[in-house]
Amino acid sequence: MSKVWKLHTVDEARRELERRLPFAGLPAEQAPLDQALGRVTVGAISSPEPLPPFDRSTVDGYAVRAADTHGASEGAPTYLRLTGEVRMGEAPGRGLAEGAAMWIPTGGMLPDGADGVVMVEHTQRWDAAEIEVRASIAPGENVVRRGEDIAPGAELIPAGRMLRPADIGALAALGMLSVAVRRRPTVAVLSTGNEIVPADAAPALGQIRDLNLWSISAAIRQAGGEPLPMGIVRDALDDLTAALREALARADAVCVSGGSSVGAEDLVPQAIAGLGEPGILTRGLNIRPGKPTIIAMAQGKPVFGLPGHPVSGLVVFGLIVAPAMRRMLGQAPAMPCIVRAVLDRDLASAAGRSDYYRVRIERRGETMYAIPVLGKSAMISTLVSADGILHIPPEVEVMRAGDEVEVALLTGDP
Repeated sequence: MSKVWKLHTVDEARRELERRLPFAGLPAEQAPLDQALGRVTVGAISSPEPLPPFDRSTVDGYAVRAADTHGASEGAPTYLRLTGEVRMGEAPGRGLAEGAAMWIPTGGMLPDGADGVVMVEHTQRWDAAEIEVRASIAPGENVVRRGEDIAPGAELIPAGRMLRPADIGALAALGMLSVAVRRRPTVAVLSTGNEIVPADAAPALGQIRDLNLWSISAAIRQAGGEPLPMGIVRDALDDLTAALREALARADAVCVSGGSSVGAEDLVPQAIAGLGEPGILTRGLNIRPGKPTIIAMAQGKPVFGLPGHPVSGLVVFGLIVAPAMRRMLGQAPAMPCIVRAVLDRDLASAAGRSDYYRVRIERRGETMYAIPVLGKSAMISTLVSADGILHIPPEVEVMRAGDEVEVALLTGDP
């Protein structure tokens, strides 16, 4: 393996991978609605019926003809005949005549002839036969019309949507209790290094627990996939090659953490390169942290060599792996949740390199401040303490204290 790296920008690396990675390449399956949260829709979902299925009141009050309330006010009320009431869960037993009113609760079905509801606060009931109306209303006021929420045949949920709680509620309201979704991508996760031991082990001097397996697996779940833990692989080329081949056979994608830096062994790049064509697409990103990143394709599946430092691995996951998973699921690129804040201190960056700083967000009066969380990329505490990521683009060499900056919150992709 050559020791000379050609560093790529994140955009270049993404484009090279996207050229070879099919969009929406995972098969479809049906998911029961109670298991569909966070799943990605295969196609657009249209409504089979109107919602609501009838005109209904949005307030407690009296169903009326709006014209009968014209000119009514506190000083000059209008009087209407009380001809009945609407019961919840039942259709009105009669229509509404001119000059009449019917009591109706919130959610009740509007009787024929009514076109609005006067709020109970604007009425006075004197006896069983008559009410006083102290406010005029317009047609449609305090009413949701049939199909006003969701029209029959209208597109409700687009293709490629990761279903949210509101989506689940809308589907339930329409009686749609299963939905076509993409199968979750299975992503194998391997850790490398003779110094790594499982998280449930007591490390000896010189050893460290494997936190990358847990953090990368969690990131895979957050991105809509299923992690497949493949354990710890020792620094031996035959072992790495065998483990990667097994992972590639069992999963839709592979993440291997550690061993991607240039060193005496270069075992992970060698093992990845031996998996098949086209092989390594990108070796090295022009970013900090995350420079020693490998991106490859083999047997039609993506393989990612993530840096062993935990912060670097998670940053690269958000920049490269999560977008690849979205592509496999048929999703559009993510829209990060951005907060504008004032930078708390100067930050430097090397010319021509993208830097990703961890920052904490703090409110001081009416102003949000971005406070850098400084520390090496081997220190997971710097990411635990952070609320977001501040990107310094390659054309910027320094950001000054007091500059307004954009921070991508750590609720999704950095």
